[in-house]
Amino acid sequence: MSDQDEKTGEYRLRRELPDEVPAEATPNGHHAAGAVEENPPPEITGRQRLINGLWPPRVTRAQLIVALLLFGLGFGLAVQVASNSDGDSALRGARQEDLVRILDELDDRTQRLEDEKQGLEKQRDELENSSNQAEEARRQTIEKERQLGVLAGTVAAQGPGITMTIDDTKGTVEADMLLDAIQELRAAGAEAIQVNGVRVVASTYLTDSGQSVSVDGNKINAPFRFKVIGKPQDLEPALNIPGGVVQTLEKEQATVTVERSDKIVVDALRAAKRPDYARSSSQ
Repeated sequence: MSDQDEKTGEYRLRRELPDEVPAEATPNGHHAAGAVEENPPPEITGRQRLINGLWPPRVTRAQLIVALLLFGLGFGLAVQVASNSDGDSALRGARQEDLVRILDELDDRTQRLEDEKQGLEKQRDELENSSNQAEEARRQTIEKERQLGVLAGTVAAQGPGITMTIDDTKGTVEADMLLDAIQELRAAGAEAIQVNGVRVVASTYLTDSGQSVSVDGNKINAPFRFKVIGKPQDLEPALNIPGGVVQTLEKEQATVTVERSDKIVVDALRAAKRPDYARSSSQ
């Protein structure tokens, strides 16, 4: 190709291409696309992005509800820990021999439950192995009736146990304190309880009545005398545990004496009450 032809082609190409259009500034001061900015905005660092994302905080409704639930849970745990600490304060200050006595009492309760389990298993085996199952069932029914009569207070009972006397000269002993004593004795294995001539049964209730106390509607006055049938080695320590019945009554300036005996007679009786609505399902 000659020089003349190259000049002619270049001239033709220049005529076909449009002229360069200068970059125009937009109304907000920025150049149009394709133009090179003379003063670009400063580049944002990762730390600045993190700060901008965290502050100001943006709390949604769901986040607020979760925060309130967590606060309530934490407050409940704190109250539970505080209550457990208060309940254990008596044990923390107890002497070594008192702690040993508490452990022995727990072991005795466990043993009583195990003995009861073995007794029920023995009755089952006797019924299964007896040649005259009807006679054996009748014998066990009579024995069970006698046991239930003792628990229901419809028959007299005697056996080893303790006598606890509460002398209240200040008049500070109330019904709830006597009820605590009954519950502690039951937990320690008491099988029959009598308070000032009133038989204590499962439905027994105690109320304050002026300067005295009522047991199932019967007024009793100090000194309060408990006659309890059970294992003396279990009953007496249960009353004398740290923070227990005896210490609580002594704080109220009452005098408590507990005596063991090989023979306690509980002869106060309760009339057998027929239920108004409940009937045996076997009838």
